[in-house]
Amino acid sequence: MSPELPPLLFRPVYKDYLWGGKAIAARFGRENTPSPCAESWEVSAHPDGMSVVEGGHFDGRTLDSLCGEFGRSLLGSWCEGSRFPLLVKIIDAEKRLSVQVHPNEESAPRLGGEPKTEMWYFLDAVPGAEVCAGLKDGVGPRIFLDATREKRVASLLRTVPVVPGKALFIPGGLVHAIGDGCLVLEVQQSSNTTYRVYDWDRLGPDGKPRALHVRQAAAAIDWKFGGMDLCTPVPMKAAAPGNRRDRIVHSDFFSMERHELREPEPCELDGSSFRILFAATGAVRLSGGFGEFSLPGGRSCLVPACSGRFVMAPASQSPDGAVVLSVGL
Repeated sequence: MSPELPPLLFRPVYKDYLWGGKAIAARFGRENTPSPCAESWEVSAHPDGMSVVEGGHFDGRTLDSLCGEFGRSLLGSWCEGSRFPLLVKIIDAEKRLSVQVHPNEESAPRLGGEPKTEMWYFLDAVPGAEVCAGLKDGVGPRIFLDATREKRVASLLRTVPVVPGKALFIPGGLVHAIGDGCLVLEVQQSSNTTYRVYDWDRLGPDGKPRALHVRQAAAAIDWKFGGMDLCTPVPMKAAAPGNRRDRIVHSDFFSMERHELREPEPCELDGSSFRILFAATGAVRLSGGFGEFSLPGGRSCLVPACSGRFVMAPASQSPDGAVVLSVGL
């Protein structure tokens, strides 16, 4: 690859929404987080939380400016235009999030929003944690709207027990909510459009109920969906015999693989897509045509599509090695 475009580390963009906690700082050794800290936007070119490069030749540059300059060398041939298509964030749901829905490709233009399909990879959860993923069988627009007026939305929700290390796919148009006690790595289309259905009757920081968007939500719901269940990881062949590789999610919008590294793992990008790497446990060392690059534990980096062949390896000799979540198109 061209030496001008190495892997990129970004300064996290923190969000202090009222349902957040302290887990991001505690788990990943983060400093200068707000209190509460609800989200850390790890890799984003969305204007509501733009990633800025930390360190190296491009220190201080925004992700969107690099996409504009390097185009497909950074993004890959599968990406149309120069807009970075994904947003990766860590979510600390100390308290449960609102019941909400995002538009999909069909409804977003009608509603004036951005389409948003997402997935949740559960990094950790308290015992008994649950999430809501869809509506119960038989719920249609009339039952739904009656329940919103009568504050019975919770009775319509389909719940799924959380299992750390597993994931849930949330297509645009699916009603959902993250329950309390969940630490999540979320991968989503680059969008910040949320239609809030119900907020558990709580008050916002100003002492008033947060706004609901019931009309837009009803128009965004894809009524053909029932519920979603936890994804079953699909074993894949690792390049090194001591490692493990699983496909966690594969969709039209993004994919995720999990690498359990105990020895160096050769990787190769063919120019079709970038990869976002999140070091879920343990620090990781990358080496390739770009030289050497260190990814601290609990941090994310962007490996450009033009990187070609490189090697991921645990940065320490710990027998536990490192776990890396790899996201691309």
